Amino acid sequence: MNALFKALNDETRRKIIELLKEKDMNAGEISEKFNISKPSISHHLDILKRADLVISEKKGQFIEYSLNTTILEDLLSWVLTLKK
Repeated sequence: MNALFKALNDETRRKIIELLKEKDMNAGEISEKFNISKPSISHHLDILKRADLVISEKKGQFIEYSLNTTILEDLLSWVLTLKK
């Protein structure tokens, strides 16, 4: 759960999640939406993958990233258990 909160604690990673909510994208497509280097985007994607927020799949010469909604559902369920 700590990795999940760490991943969500960064504005760039939250924006990446918003992009992936709309459609699956490769790192190049994602990096076009930001004014930061491709290695920085790869670093953010790695953190999102370690938190299980993003799933990657090799498609041809590219790696396509998609949002893992299961982990978000688990997080929401946990948060709802905190409500009295």
